[in-house]
Amino acid sequence: MSNRTLRVNVLIQRELSDILRKRYQAEATAITLTEVRVSPDLRDARVFVSVVGSKEVQEERLRWLRGRAKEIREELSRRIVLKYLPKFEYVPDHAAEHGARIFEVLEEIERREGRPAEEPKTEE
Repeated sequence: MSNRTLRVNVLIQRELSDILRKRYQAEATAITLTEVRVSPDLRDARVFVSVVGSKEVQEERLRWLRGRAKEIREELSRRIVLKYLPKFEYVPDHAAEHGARIFEVLEEIERREGRPAEEPKTEE
């Protein structure tokens, strides 16, 4: 992936997050844009979305986001000047769920072996 593509990914993610935070504050409170992957020709992009809540809440928020895709893209076109503004595909990001599941499995293994589980370190 070229350096330009990486910069475009970060720029689009930052601007999309800002649009959601400012224009759709009430509706987008549980939505986090975790990553944007733009195709090399800048025609298409995948926006990975993490939603806090149950499976039903996640599906409802993704439906809401997909329903607002045109408005969001128009607002983004006013903020970013590119030769082609990509069409966005909103994809659920399950990385946090997978990470939590791995952590649970590791804790279960530690309990079975009789070792106390370590407390997660917190920085103050």
